[in-house]
Amino acid sequence: MPEVVPNGSSFTEFLILGFSPSEKQKVPIFLLFLLIYLFIVISNTLIIALISLDSNLHKPMYFFLCNMSFLDIFFTSVTAPTLLHMQLSEAKRISFRACMAQLYLFNSFGAMEYMVLTSMAYDRYQAICNPLVYHQTMSRNVCCILAALPWGGGFISAIPINILISALCYCSSNRINHFFCDLTALLMLACNDTSAVEFVIFAEGVLIVLNCFLLTVTSYGFIGFAIIRIGSSKGRFKAFSTCASHLTVVILFYTMIACLYMKPSSSYSLSDGKFLSVFTVNVTPMLNPVIYTLRNKDIREAVKNIYHFFYVKWLSL
Repeated sequence: MPEVVPNGSSFTEFLILGFSPSEKQKVPIFLLFLLIYLFIVISNTLIIALISLDSNLHKPMYFFLCNMSFLDIFFTSVTAPTLLHMQLSEAKRISFRACMAQLYLFNSFGAMEYMVLTSMAYDRYQAICNPLVYHQTMSRNVCCILAALPWGGGFISAIPINILISALCYCSSNRINHFFCDLTALLMLACNDTSAVEFVIFAEGVLIVLNCFLLTVTSYGFIGFAIIRIGSSKGRFKAFSTCASHLTVVILFYTMIACLYMKPSSSYSLSDGKFLSVFTVNVTPMLNPVIYTLRNKDIREAVKNIYHFFYVKWLSL
């Protein structure tokens, strides 16, 4: 008989099924995920370092980009180490407390993604629609508030879901058909009524996801009208280029979320959701630095300046 734990679950640990590649595929898949994870960590760390070192990048837009880079690193790090460990070893068990901690962090950072993207959309709205008062409107204090709200809101919003999830009884099976402690997979294992959890998930989805989406769309609606009113094509292109990178990331992010969650429950498959989650958790954070650096002249100039600074310093030694 399994040991009964205080939270009402019959299991002290879960078995994460992850992916089931053949022996020949294990190492290549491990190397692929490792390279993606290393790229996410290194590229976002470089962006943070560039923004910190180059005074020309000490602007609201890059302040929020720095926050996004931190968030991408943390968000991916919640699941990537576990996924990499499971690919090469047979140790696929995770304790109940570790599972709840992983779920909490995943939900927290996931909620932060929506809110940080919304803060960045508001920043672009002010830059394009109110350029004359942009620096007064987006002061240091305002930027700090717009950055602190997502971080604080993300950690707070995940608490009710975690409390309710941890109170459920998992007595039928402890096998999680995913590569981490996913909310949907855990709900499918619960033996008792999950309506309270589902209501909180729905309520927070409306409060956070829908509102963030509507605020972002509204910001870009005003931005679109402002760009259309610009007389010259050169001016329109310059205005659009200032928000093109962020708009690309927003479209990519919400497209991935829509593919993952906006499906009829009757056609939802944990196996399909597992593969889509890989793209959401790994591919999107991997593409964000590429999108922001390739389309951003200031970032490219900062790279050149830092390179020349260290190159000249090295030659002088």
